[in-house]
Amino acid sequence: MQINYPIKVQVIKSKGRPVRLYVAMPMALAVAINLEPGEEVQWELDSRKQLHLLRPNLKDKKQK
Repeated sequence: MQINYPIKVQVIKSKGRPVRLYVAMPMALAVAINLEPGEEVQWELDSRKQLHLLRPNLKDKKQK
């Protein structure tokens, strides 16, 4: 199943700090994957057009 959630990259400018880019996770997507607040995630760069979001600490539900 493929679902798209278009978003815009936002810029954060703070005095005395480097410019940063911000990407928000749409709530519908967070709910669909059971993403928890404070959960550690990582970006994996596949190409200039594609990133994967990794969840290194996610426990496999099949393991008990």
